[in-house]
Amino acid sequence: MGLDIVIPLGALIICMGLFETVSEETIKRGECTDIYFLRCEEILRKEGKNPRVVMEVTAVGLPDGWGVFCGLEDVVALLRGLPVTVDAMPEGTMFLPNEPVLRISGRYLDFARYETSILGFLCHASGVASAAAHIRVCAEGRPVYSFGSRRQHPAIASMIERAAWIGGVDGVSNTCAHPDIPTSGTMPHAFVMCYDSPEDAFASFNSHAPPDMPRIMLSDTFCDEKRESLVAAGQGATAVRLDTPRSRRGNMRAIINEVRWELDAHGYPGVKIFLSGGVTREEVIEYRDIVDAFGIGGAIANATVTDFAMDIVEIEGTMCAKRGKRSGVKQVYEFPDRYHIVLLEDTPAPAHARPLLIRYLTNGNVTTGSDFQEARQRFLGSFEPSGCSCGSHECAERHDHHSAA
Repeated sequence: MGLDIVIPLGALIICMGLFETVSEETIKRGECTDIYFLRCEEILRKEGKNPRVVMEVTAVGLPDGWGVFCGLEDVVALLRGLPVTVDAMPEGTMFLPNEPVLRISGRYLDFARYETSILGFLCHASGVASAAAHIRVCAEGRPVYSFGSRRQHPAIASMIERAAWIGGVDGVSNTCAHPDIPTSGTMPHAFVMCYDSPEDAFASFNSHAPPDMPRIMLSDTFCDEKRESLVAAGQGATAVRLDTPRSRRGNMRAIINEVRWELDAHGYPGVKIFLSGGVTREEVIEYRDIVDAFGIGGAIANATVTDFAMDIVEIEGTMCAKRGKRSGVKQVYEFPDRYHIVLLEDTPAPAHARPLLIRYLTNGNVTTGSDFQEARQRFLGSFEPSGCSCGSHECAERHDHHSAA
């Protein structure tokens, strides 16, 4: 009825490696958890209590009205082999507040201690994917690249870039991203500073970089952006990257416009402008009409986590929920116009609507795989860039009008 191994309180030994990270084996054993789960697990075992429950993962509030579900692949890997059943929205699905994105069915003690890791996987990855998605919508077709893995612990760089990719970015910077995710990046300021002048650096880069690599040259290392941009254009730049520090920005829009003017006036109308350096979502909106592409760091990698919670909604076949939560096992349906409705699972499905929660694990056995490329396409197919604004509250209000629980 429960896990065979009981770990006494105070007896956990977490094996650390060279860096302050928790090993995969420790997470898989359920030893990376909040201590109260272990304390209560021990008491429940002594009392012989191990009810069959259904738990759902939901977010009561979303700051932008909608999010992009991500992190499921890790949850499936975590729970694989345990006597539990898992239903979830596919990764890349757009979800709304109070919609269950994942549910677990089984004996409580078989998975109780895993709640910490389950929520950690989903909250963090969904937060990054959602931030990338909203910025993608804001950019209105301008390419967006994830440059922020350096703002997070390197042990999770692969997760950051995977989630950003699912959220719609056009490329990522970290070399530990999945090999099927395109990596992007040309030069840091340190490269330019290794030469006697920006002109020498740009000439060297143009001579030695692979032929298929875009000639995007960093044009704000030592002096005026327009001056270095013209130097870069003269050395074969296809785009100039402005990474101007905030202490030197002044009126950034005026700087960008000035660079554009000088490039055009000197015969380089085809040289594009790439903006990076702490770019926020608001700045994407502000400059999207004059910038050709954006490199986004902390606004994606340091995204606020999605505030998911995991709660019991049924015990031994009886609907039950704590205060503030909605009891009963639920299903989320999506109509062709992408409106959502939440109904109890045993309610007949609405006509022309499809269920969003599907089976991923049956008694610990994988029944459906999770592919991150399909997840990306699922998100990209969920909105019309020309008809959606970054505020997203209007979209959420339209959805809420057709939602119920």
